[in-house]
Amino acid sequence: MAGGFWLSLNVPVDSLSWCPQSSQGVRSWKFSAILPWFWEPSPSDPLRLELGTHLTFLLPPLYSLVFVIGVVGNTLVVLVLTKQKRLRNMTSIYLLNLAVSDLLFLFTLPFWIHYILKNAWVFGHAMCKLLYGLHYVGLYSEIFFIILLTIDRYLAIVHATFALRARTITFGIITSVITWVLAILASIPNLHFSQTKKVFTEYACSIYFPHESHRAWRYFQALLLNLLGFMLPLLVMVFCYTGIISILCRRPNEKKVKAVRLIFAIMIIFFLFWTPYNLAVFVSAFQEHMFTNFCEQSRQLAVALQVTQMIAYTHCCVNPVIYVFVGEKFRKYLRQLFQWHGAMYLEKPQPFLSRVRLERASSTSLSTSEHQLSGML
Repeated sequence: MAGGFWLSLNVPVDSLSWCPQSSQGVRSWKFSAILPWFWEPSPSDPLRLELGTHLTFLLPPLYSLVFVIGVVGNTLVVLVLTKQKRLRNMTSIYLLNLAVSDLLFLFTLPFWIHYILKNAWVFGHAMCKLLYGLHYVGLYSEIFFIILLTIDRYLAIVHATFALRARTITFGIITSVITWVLAILASIPNLHFSQTKKVFTEYACSIYFPHESHRAWRYFQALLLNLLGFMLPLLVMVFCYTGIISILCRRPNEKKVKAVRLIFAIMIIFFLFWTPYNLAVFVSAFQEHMFTNFCEQSRQLAVALQVTQMIAYTHCCVNPVIYVFVGEKFRKYLRQLFQWHGAMYLEKPQPFLSRVRLERASSTSLSTSEHQLSGML
């Protein structure tokens, strides 16, 4: 496959190592739009064509569902944080940025769905670059904000006195801006090398590294994704939660346990969804050094890469679900949000009194100080 499909976002199509194929393979290019980067379409390989056909029917409805749930869920998170909590602490600022990261990622899905259905890129070169940029900025910023949330919980519990001075709204805004800058910097290689190319009769949107250095760039991208998306958050999680658990074991505190529970759930779910895909990308990038039967292992890796990527990309709609099931205050704020808007639209006989009661209830629930670990927990 000379042109890349969006599911191969982390491996450039220029770095293909071809397995022996039938000369008829070029006529089956339509199937290649939904197969991994290291597969060339061939009518002599039923497994490839079967997987490609199944993915054609599976991915559009799956990612459409992810898009709807993710946009609705993360938009509600943004509304709850801005309307009900009013961003009064650093945790809320990080959770808001985390929701924005997911929304950036979700924005690209309709275009990729169209790409799957049409087997051709019709949105032009500029949109190709923009979507790759948004995709990776959304991915890396989500990773970084999950790390910041974990560090925030660590400081609040293990270094409570220092946290009273450091965990301010100003510091939360400054670190958020720095985080977005770092996410953009980490995404620059993919933004720079993404482009459209004509493949046979259609255009493809993918990452094309320079021929003379494509292997080095391919290794770099796989290592960068695994370093930032796996090793760094894993080290932060182990360090921070070791300290947190140590404190909670010595001085059990129900409020502190609740404060940790939501962030811990976000971190664990992130690892469950993304680690298999990160490892599959790493193995696929270095497969020529790992396997002797390259062609056979490529077929197995293709299935693993597609399955793990489908799982990983559904993660962008999961965080709001975690808030609903784990965050007690989030459920309360969500009910208040619906009640307040319901009272406005239904025009109840005493809307002013209803709003006053709701605002008082909201103010009461939000009046907890920083040392009480207030948050959407």
